[in-house]
Amino acid sequence: YFVKVAWAWTFWLLLPFITLTAYQFAKSKLLYSPARRVVSVLRRLGTLLVGTAIWYCCTSLFLYIENLTGTCSAAGKVGEPRRLYATKQECRRDSGSWNGFDISGHCFLLSYCAMMIVEEVAVLEGLSIDQNSKLRVVINGLFVSLCFLAGIWVFMFLCTALYFHDFSQKLIGVVIGLSAWYGTYRVWYLKPISPGLPLPNVPLSSKKYSYSR
Repeated sequence: YFVKVAWAWTFWLLLPFITLTAYQFAKSKLLYSPARRVVSVLRRLGTLLVGTAIWYCCTSLFLYIENLTGTCSAAGKVGEPRRLYATKQECRRDSGSWNGFDISGHCFLLSYCAMMIVEEVAVLEGLSIDQNSKLRVVINGLFVSLCFLAGIWVFMFLCTALYFHDFSQKLIGVVIGLSAWYGTYRVWYLKPISPGLPLPNVPLSSKKYSYSR
């Protein structure tokens, strides 16, 4: 069950982390006025809305495919005609077993969440905060929590890969998860009309590791 709500855990930890780091990044670089800094934070928080849309659309698609391709094995009552079930939920209500193509939602979600966390914590490479500030303590705490959560997702991903679903279902789940990450952070977020990257307009070769943890 913990994995089923993986997006919720990721969302609620990234929400304060992105809010604080995006505002502090804009402030430390003297990029915007206070009002525009808030706008930049809201823009970056758009990544969570995009992630929520990806999670909802993909999991709904997986369920639709499973219902479309599945059949129910349920013991009917003697003398009654065999019932046809349209969905997995209907089948399970009658204590049946649904056999359909079940794309691994766990592999999709865990790979996507882990990659998203890795992308977002990269902002610390360009962030400058006073060593003794309370904000630094809060951001450090969120950073450690996100790293711990990413470690859990990797561990749960390995467990899913070893013990659940067949190879094709897991492979498709991973491909969709990585495609969602690549399509956003490596393609769309580079465009002007997008939530943007954690480190805007900062090429990889010029990053300064000023945030010592």
